[in-house]
Amino acid sequence: MESNYPDLTVRPPRGPRVRLGGFICLPRILDKCRAVLAGKNGDYNYDCPLDQHFFEFAGINADEMKEQVAAGKGDGEILTWVLENMRSGLTEVDILSWSNYMEPRCPSDCESREFYQGIHSQVAPHREDISSWFDLLDLDDYASFGGKP
Repeated sequence: MESNYPDLTVRPPRGPRVRLGGFICLPRILDKCRAVLAGKNGDYNYDCPLDQHFFEFAGINADEMKEQVAAGKGDGEILTWVLENMRSGLTEVDILSWSNYMEPRCPSDCESREFYQGIHSQVAPHREDISSWFDLLDLDDYASFGGKP
């Protein structure tokens, strides 16, 4: 695999708030996909439930995008492919609205809340500023690679 693919055993993927073409999480998804292809994904999984929110919204097939990434395409080329293959009718406003909706999302059902609380309690129970999924991902990424939360 490409030597420039991220090694997620030594550093986390890009943060969930990083956007590409207005799509929140897309750079993180690409980092995880490249790392999976290189066998260096560590604890990170491509096409996880968070990634699936993107795939469902955009109408993109995760396996088809993985094929594009495996062909060695860069972020800009993947964005072009996403824009050409996303479900019809999506506008720039739809993309920005969806991204703005996703950023502050927090657990909405009991099972998700328990999962979220378990990680929060384990990583930084004293932190009262952790309220969204993205807050938790940022915190977990930081702590997983030696940061002191």
